[in-house]
Amino acid sequence: MAVIELTMENFEKEVLRSDVPVLVDFWAIWCGPCRMLSPVVDEVSEGAEGFKVGKVNVDEQPELAERFGISSIPCLIVFKGGSEAKRSVGVIPKAAVLDLVKNV
Repeated sequence: MAVIELTMENFEKEVLRSDVPVLVDFWAIWCGPCRMLSPVVDEVSEGAEGFKVGKVNVDEQPELAERFGISSIPCLIVFKGGSEAKRSVGVIPKAAVLDLVKNV
């Protein structure tokens, strides 16, 4: 499944009202660690079964970053049932990303 580009306009529908868990990557183009984690998140999305994957560019969507208290990036948040279930800050390996989303 392709990564969903999340914005203020589609966040409610794609994440908060989703019937499956959603892994959301908060990132920015200038962030070196974000660029390291991005291909891992893309790879996880390709094999996504039972969950969705989305990305929020914090420079383009500062309201979403503020709403969820993003102070350091990259930040992965797993949403389930419209609420935050898990959070991880910093670069983590693919296995850890999968653990985040599969154990919610």
